Amino acid sequence: MATMTDSSTITDRERQQVEEANASGRTPIVFIHGLWLLPNSWENWAAYFNEQGFAPVSPGWPDDPDTVDEANAHPETFAGKKVGQIADHYADVIGLLDAKPAVIGHSFGGLLTEMIAGRGLSAASVAISPAPMRGVLPLPVSALRVASIALRNPANRSRAVKLTEEQFRYGFGNALSIDESRQLYAKYSVAGPGAPLFQAATANFNPGTEAQADTKNPDRGPLLIIAGEHDHTVPWAIANAAYKKQQQNSGVTEITKMERGHSMTIDAGWREVADKALAFIRRFV
Repeated sequence: MATMTDSSTITDRERQQVEEANASGRTPIVFIHGLWLLPNSWENWAAYFNEQGFAPVSPGWPDDPDTVDEANAHPETFAGKKVGQIADHYADVIGLLDAKPAVIGHSFGGLLTEMIAGRGLSAASVAISPAPMRGVLPLPVSALRVASIALRNPANRSRAVKLTEEQFRYGFGNALSIDESRQLYAKYSVAGPGAPLFQAATANFNPGTEAQADTKNPDRGPLLIIAGEHDHTVPWAIANAAYKKQQQNSGVTEITKMERGHSMTIDAGWREVADKALAFIRRFV
């Protein structure tokens, strides 16, 4: 499905992954990370899906630093990135693939996955704890508490925002031991742009918002939403509302709830979540 694309934001690392995927002849699988993480948050998943016969591609958001150390040294790199710009970047990467990929995303990456699927670019999609889009109305207190890290200061719309270890524990690691949450914070947590949080928070008041997906596109493909029973950042009410909106589509739309928190893609239990995603994708790809 390779097409002409604006490759100006595609990095050498991303281009190499695409070339390897195309050369392999295997079905590509694109991983989309969320806010406050980097592509390395998918390292276990990429290795596992490679073992299962897929060709993993894990692009970053535009201008993502290569490492957590680099990200922590230059948090300003993340400032100003918006949902539409990020979605376009992933569409550009996917446009270089020879075959339509499966797509898996987490948190804001889950919203981006829904957006990519809504553009007809995905063979099958799994949105894990997807951030809210236009049409998703519930606003649970825990989700507001996490979002308020950025929203409490309007200037954060154009800034990068970093979680403290305590904020990470509440938003990601609340279902984990203190030690595991602390380890994950050190290994994966980076600053993130404040803009997407403002875009999601105002989506239902802005008909032209970038934080929306074409849920009725007949080319959307099969979609699974995975929700965490103990997720503070994207509680069940938000994930279930996204599922109900996605049911407007003529394609297969499913949801499953797991006894997990928001860290479910990076914590010690990641394999259980990956197996759910893998089983779904294998039904259609």
